[in-house]
Order: sequence, then structure tokens, then C-alpha cells
Amino acid sequence: MSAAVSATGIRAGTPSLPARWAGDGWTVTKRNLIKIKRSPDMIIFAVLQPIMFVLLFSQVYGGSIAVAGTDYTQFLMAGIFAQTVVFGSTFSGSAMAQDLKEGIIDRFRTLPMSPSAVLIGRTNADLALNGISMLIMMGTGLLVGWRVNSTPGRFLAAIGLLLLFSYAFSWVMALLGMTVRSPETINNASFIILFPITFISNAFVQSSNLPGPLQTFADWNPVSALVQAVRELFGNLGSAPVPDTWPMQNAVATVLIGSAVMLVVFVPLAVRKFESISSR
Repeated sequence: MSAAVSATGIRAGTPSLPARWAGDGWTVTKRNLIKIKRSPDMIIFAVLQPIMFVLLFSQVYGGSIAVAGTDYTQFLMAGIFAQTVVFGSTFSGSAMAQDLKEGIIDRFRTLPMSPSAVLIGRTNADLALNGISMLIMMGTGLLVGWRVNSTPGRFLAAIGLLLLFSYAFSWVMALLGMTVRSPETINNASFIILFPITFISNAFVQSSNLPGPLQTFADWNPVSALVQAVRELFGNLGSAPVPDTWPMQNAVATVLIGSAVMLVVFVPLAVRKFESISSR
């Protein structure tokens, strides 16, 4: 006997829209996590880069870079964490571009699933990969002398901010990955965005050491706010001076507002872009 149909036209027993959305998203997330598990080289190269940066800046350049009010290794680690989660967000863009090239999106289009599930699964999987990278970075940081000088609650809050920002930024990269014409293009396109916001910031040096226009850019750079917030929550700021700008004086609030804005703006744009591609 066929299922009864309600007055709204929905079959009895049919999952609600939120349930379908969550279920489809989790299914695609598992697909991407299994794909990562079967490609250990992806994890290896994802964690080698932050380890390299930690060792390079702390051991090679650390003795030549002075930071007023704190040890450079303590100052550095928040910048490395922020750079890693931002760079890690590019996996969403490159993976979407690769799936489009290989025709996997065409296969998903034939399935009765939520249009946003592919994007949710992609960004969730990259969030997990970023979490793994952070764990390995923390171990490397502890080996070179980095320490957390705050409470467990503030430590967890710092981790939460990093993951929230990386998740929000991954939607930006997912949209970029669906916009470029080939997977080979996404790396060059993403670096045009990533290099300025990570290196023209307070991640590796104090913004006060930068020339005038670059200092202003760094003080209002959302990545600088993320770095500043994480330094404060980890207790790694010491007595280093804080720039007298609103984002730096209110770093945690800036990260929360910036992440919310990215999600509100880029999630609908990415879903709309995906739907337009799927309908071709």
C-alpha cells in the first residue's frame, strides 16, 4: 500500500527538509572522509607544511626576529595556526574544481539529495583535516618550546575560533573552486588571496614594524584579528603592545563577526553557484 499523502502534499514518513539536509550532508561528509583516509599522502602533505613553517621560523629566523614583550616562539605559534587553517581551507576549492572536472557532480545531480549537501560534505571534511593538522602542529610547537599560558577553557576557545574561521573561509574557497575553469587554476587563484592576508598581517612580525599602508592593512586584516585573538586566549601575548585599532582591541569579537559575515554571504552564493552548475 502506498504511503498516505497529507494535505500539504508530503508523503507520510518522508523525512523533513532539515532532516534530509543534515542526512545528505553527513553522507557526503563520510564519502570525503573515506577519500582522505584512502589518500594518506593528502594528510602527510597537509601537515608537513605547518611543521616546516614552525621549524623554519622558530629555529632559522627566530634568533633574528625580535618581538617586544614576549618570546618569538610564543608569538609565532598563533600565526602558524592561523596560516595553516586558512591555507587548509583551499582544499575545499581544489576538491570542488577536481570533482567538476571528473564529472562526479553530474552523478550527484542524478540523486535525490539536497543541493547543498555536496558543499556541506566538502567543507565538513576539510574542517576535520584542519583539526588533524592543528593537533600535529601543537605537538611540534611543544617540541620547540611553545606553551599555553592560560586556562583550559580559554585554550578550547582559541581552538574553536580557529576552526570556526577555517570553516567559514572554506566556503569562500569552495565558491572560488566552482568559479575557475580548471583544478590547475585554483592554486594560482587562491594564492592571490591567501598570500596578502596571511603575510601582510601580524602572524610573523608585529604590524608596527610594517610600512604605513601595510601596517594599516595588517591592523584591519581579519587574519590579524584571528592571530591576535588566539594569542590572547593561549596567553602568548606577554607584554607586547596591542595596536590601537578596533579589530585588534576587540579581536575575538572581530573573528566572530567576520566568520558570521562570511557564512551569511558565501554559503548562499556557493549553493546558488552549485545549483546553476548542476542545472546545465
